[in-house]
Amino acid sequence: MAFDFPKIYPILDASIIPPTGRAEYLRQLGSSLAAAGVTLLEYRNKTGSDAEIIADAGILRAAMPKEKIKLILDDRLDLIETLSFDGVHVDLGDAPPAEARKLLGATRIIGTFGGSEDLVPGILDQPADYFSIGPVFPTTTKHTIKPAIGPEGVHRLRAQAGVKPVLVAVGGITLETAQVVLAAGATTIAVAAGIFRAQDPASEFRRWRTALE
Repeated sequence: MAFDFPKIYPILDASIIPPTGRAEYLRQLGSSLAAAGVTLLEYRNKTGSDAEIIADAGILRAAMPKEKIKLILDDRLDLIETLSFDGVHVDLGDAPPAEARKLLGATRIIGTFGGSEDLVPGILDQPADYFSIGPVFPTTTKHTIKPAIGPEGVHRLRAQAGVKPVLVAVGGITLETAQVVLAAGATTIAVAAGIFRAQDPASEFRRWRTALE
């Protein structure tokens, strides 16, 4: 699909959502991120029940208008239609991008893992809109055994991918290292801890956006 990927977008991992006052927290968070100019957000919940994911996603969708903000759900291809989300991110071991495209059609955003040390063989032939690469730096937000590739790894993967594919750099990126990662060849940067561990995530996102766009 035709979508202008921003230089930065947040990944909201469910582990940072407080267990008490969850709904109100998400309402305020979604509204403040929308006001801060977020145009793309991924919601990731690896351990929650279907009921929890549906409840969280419903609040986010209501707080972040569909006509302005694209919402991506991690992994759960089966819930995209139910939640009125705009796309899905499927990693290796999840449903393949071809299956996601068949089920969701041409207008939804589909992302997948593109590579770490090297591009996944044949990955650019998959019907995905973007390919995540990394981890660029060590990260504690998402469990991974893959070694950090650094900006030089981003540069290598861009050389392998060519100019056109959208490469999303992930993993341990800070505002201080973000420009280097973009200069190395990333199309955009997805940030979890760097935004959501700040006292005011919306203000922190605005700070990143001002610096990078």
